[in-house]
Amino acid sequence: MSRRQAFALGVRALLPMLLGVAPFGVIYGVVALQSGIPPLAAMAMSSVVFAGSAQFLLAQLVGAGAPLLLTAGAVGLVNLRHALYSASVAPVLARLPQRWNLLLAYLLTDEAYAAAIPHLLAEPRSPFAHWILFGSGFALWAGWQLSTLIGVALGAQLPADLGLDFALPLTFIAIVVPMIVDRAGLAAALGAGVVAVLLAGLPYKTGLFIAALVGLVVGAVLSRRAA
Repeated sequence: MSRRQAFALGVRALLPMLLGVAPFGVIYGVVALQSGIPPLAAMAMSSVVFAGSAQFLLAQLVGAGAPLLLTAGAVGLVNLRHALYSASVAPVLARLPQRWNLLLAYLLTDEAYAAAIPHLLAEPRSPFAHWILFGSGFALWAGWQLSTLIGVALGAQLPADLGLDFALPLTFIAIVVPMIVDRAGLAAALGAGVVAVLLAGLPYKTGLFIAALVGLVVGAVLSRRAA
C-alpha cells in the first residue's frame, strides 16, 4: 500500500460518517451564534479546537452564563476520551517524527478514530498506516469546517428557539453504540447515561460532568476485574 492509497482509504472510510457530522456542524454554527458567540469566533473555534462535542458544550455553557472555571473543567473532561484514543493508536505511530505526531493529535477525533482504527490494527501492518489516520482526519476536518461555515451563515436567519440540542446526543449514540463490545463498556455507557438523565436538571450542565466521571469509574473498575 502506497501513501496515496493509504490516504484514500482513510478518506473513504470516513465519508459515510459525514452524513451525520455535517448536520451536526451546521447545528453547532447555529447554536454558537444563538449563544452569543461572534461568527468569527465560532469559525475560529472549529479550526483551532476542532472537537465538535467540546464546541457544542462550550456554546451551550456560554449561552447559559456558566462560570469560566466550570466551563473549562466540563470541556476538558469531555475531551479526556481523546487520551484513550491516543493510547490505542500509539503503538502504530510510535516511530513517527514529532511533526507527524502533532498533526495526527490535532486531527484525532471520534469519527476519524472510528473510521481509521480497524485499518490501523489490521495485519500485516502497512508502513504508511499513519496516512490512513491522516486521510480520515483530513476528510473530517474539511467537512467540519464547511458545515460550520454553513451553520454560521444560517444562524442569523433562524429563530432562536429551535431547540437543536438533540443533535449532540444523537451523534454520540451513533458513534458509541457500535463500539460497545464488552460488559465493561456496556456498564460504563449505561451508568453514565442513567446519571446524565437523573441529573439533567442541574445548572450549567454539571450533570454531564458528573455522568462522565461515573462512566469512567464504572468502566475502569469492571475492566480491572475482568483482567
